[in-house]
Amino acid sequence: MNIEAALADLGIINAKAVYRNLTPAELTEHALRRGEGTLSTTGALVVKTGKYTGRSANDKFIVDSEGVHDEIAWGSVNKPISQEKSDAIYNKVVAYLQNKDVFVFDGFAGADPKHQKAFRVVTELASQNMFIHQLLRRPSKEQLEDFREDFTIIAAPGFKCIPEFDGTRSEAAIIIDYEKHMVVIAGSQYAGEIKKSVFSVMNYLMPKEGVFPMHCSANIGKDGDAAVFFGLSGTGKTTLSADPNRKLIGDDEHGWSEDSVFNFEGGCYAKCINLSAENEPEIYGAIKFGSLVENVVMDPETREFDFYDDSLAVNSRVGYPIEYIPNAELSGMGGIPKTVIFLTADAYGVLPPISKLDKNQAAYYFMSGFTSKLAGTEIGVKEPVPTFSTCFGEPFLPLDPALYAKMLMEKVEAGAKVYLINTGWNGTGERIKLRYTRAMVTAALTGEIEKAEFVKDPVFGVEVPTSVEGVPSDILIPANTWADKAVYDEKVKTLANSFIENFKKYTTASAEIVAAGPKL
Repeated sequence: MNIEAALADLGIINAKAVYRNLTPAELTEHALRRGEGTLSTTGALVVKTGKYTGRSANDKFIVDSEGVHDEIAWGSVNKPISQEKSDAIYNKVVAYLQNKDVFVFDGFAGADPKHQKAFRVVTELASQNMFIHQLLRRPSKEQLEDFREDFTIIAAPGFKCIPEFDGTRSEAAIIIDYEKHMVVIAGSQYAGEIKKSVFSVMNYLMPKEGVFPMHCSANIGKDGDAAVFFGLSGTGKTTLSADPNRKLIGDDEHGWSEDSVFNFEGGCYAKCINLSAENEPEIYGAIKFGSLVENVVMDPETREFDFYDDSLAVNSRVGYPIEYIPNAELSGMGGIPKTVIFLTADAYGVLPPISKLDKNQAAYYFMSGFTSKLAGTEIGVKEPVPTFSTCFGEPFLPLDPALYAKMLMEKVEAGAKVYLINTGWNGTGERIKLRYTRAMVTAALTGEIEKAEFVKDPVFGVEVPTSVEGVPSDILIPANTWADKAVYDEKVKTLANSFIENFKKYTTASAEIVAAGPKL
């Protein structure tokens, strides 16, 4: 079936022109001709996404169809929309695309051929099409000739919903129909909505194939030993997985099958705020022709970036293919991970800088997905604020969190070691030095940490090493870094209670997992 006929089956007829799987150079030319963006001095395509400069979590819906109703973990994250309302919006969107240029990317999510899924992404904008071309896995000429999509995504940022008629919260809507294998993105030009819609689909499909889907980075050592890094924004996931002695498999989304860990994507989507060549040379060097830059301030005359100017967005971004990273594993695959690292930035200063978890503790801290905001980082934040994101990826998990935790426990039982690393603060009031954290990560990856003597944290129950090469022993036990033990005890109690209260929402978690949490 030719592409025009395939689009007609979707209801998109009489398109002004249809462009399928153009090269980044061709898509850049179209974007410039259409006034979607400009070129920087590095050759990157630069766009402004308008009102939406990040994901609009409150505008995401899942179609509450009969086939999936009993599977979805409904709630504040997975909000339902009726089939009738969804179909009505879909029909309006495809009608909106009549007599317009339409850009199509056909590609894949999943580097492992056994679990790879085919996505057809139809976009109104050439720039968004270039983004997803670089972010997903690109097909060969032969694969393109016989392409059959598993899921379709239609992105039409120019179409604005009318809440009182469409049943949406605003002009924007991200609607996933798992039964019809369809995603519609309306009203938002932020390219991350397309990327994360793919991830949400994979998080639904992969468990059905026995694959553990993960919001994590992954790398691989010279001996083929793979490791995965979970962590929320600001915990160091990207920084710590970028290791000159190990190849980067991917920076964000992976699957863990019975015989491999594999990247869902073929590119990276990195934050640009305060970016510098000194601190993050790989990302800095990837901003070149073929990259899409969103909401970074640029001098109109010199076309040079000001990465420190957040007047357009704090969440400024760049999307680029993974081959723009010098030390990348281009196959997107590695062996079964031996090491799992949970990263957290504890602003309370009471979690150990590194600790070892058993399988039930691994499930507990995985489901909790903890980090914390530091006082002063946001208006009104005067004390540390605990932040929990289920399984380190709550916005993208359609199924019961206990299901994903069970899959992690099975991996731990098969031999993976799990460590909780605090990249945040301790009783000195200073953030733990990056060189110390790197030394702890290295000790975990090489197995050297297992030679240390361990003691149990009296409240959090985790096993804490008393020595790690390259790390001062006096910072390994948090209580030792506090001059005022009464204040330390108060902070411990505050954080432990936050964990306990947060975990009450996981009503399907086993008694063993609940018991693995902090004890006061």
